[in-house]
Amino acid sequence: MIGMEILEPVVALAAWTMVMWLWMYATRIPAIGAAKVDLDAMVRDPETSLDDVLPVGVQWKAHNYNHLHEAPTVFYAIAIVLAMIGQGDGLNAQLGWAYVGFRVVHSIVQATINKVTLRFALFAMSSMVLIALVARAVLVMF
Repeated sequence: MIGMEILEPVVALAAWTMVMWLWMYATRIPAIGAAKVDLDAMVRDPETSLDDVLPVGVQWKAHNYNHLHEAPTVFYAIAIVLAMIGQGDGLNAQLGWAYVGFRVVHSIVQATINKVTLRFALFAMSSMVLIALVARAVLVMF
């Protein structure tokens, strides 16, 4: 169907989010066991979090998983709108793939080396792509 190409990067980013979910729990569950964390006691203590007791490298994956539920929600919404109005092909689909690429690289950087300046540059580039997609939708809709 016309305008639906942009749904491919939507599905790809959703799939990547599930990869990060698996990576997060594959590292977090063993770390919780190794640290002998009493999760039930922890939830009753507002002063304590897993950030206080687990290795930072384990938590980086959890933080990134959370980040994949923030700005990407705007991407999902705008991509679906563009598909619905028949504007999800061509440049908009390419921008969608660029957004996903930046977010995947951002995830890998955050989950491994976590260099904040590099992460910020990747986040800023993904945000510029997202702004372009929103602007293109605004121009068509209004």
